[in-house]
Amino acid sequence: QVQVVESGGASVQAGGSLRLSCVASGYTFKRKYMAWFRQAPGKEREGVSCIRWSGGSRYYADSVKGRFTISQDNAKNTVYLQMDSLKPEDTAMYYCAASTLDDIIWTQRQAYDYWGQGTQVTVSS
Repeated sequence: QVQVVESGGASVQAGGSLRLSCVASGYTFKRKYMAWFRQAPGKEREGVSCIRWSGGSRYYADSVKGRFTISQDNAKNTVYLQMDSLKPEDTAMYYCAASTLDDIIWTQRQAYDYWGQGTQVTVSS
């Protein structure tokens, strides 16, 4: 059974930094992409960043480019999201997702097979 578990969410002031972690595990799990999505109250879940597990191509939403960095640790089956220069509008529940597909549109939720339960990020002004 595949498990996706996020951690690292917290409350911070604007301008601060956080690093989210996501561990995805499962005996037969063949991940191709790992991604971070977020959902603020009353809003749709949106793609934040994605990394291709083999090859390391990275993708970012325009709203976080230059502030967020996605990375991976293959040995630990972990993907990270380093979030710097945080803004109040970054406040949301952050979800980690994994896709086993070879070719996806990374911002599409239906491209992902497995999801975590989320970790809350709150940025105060």
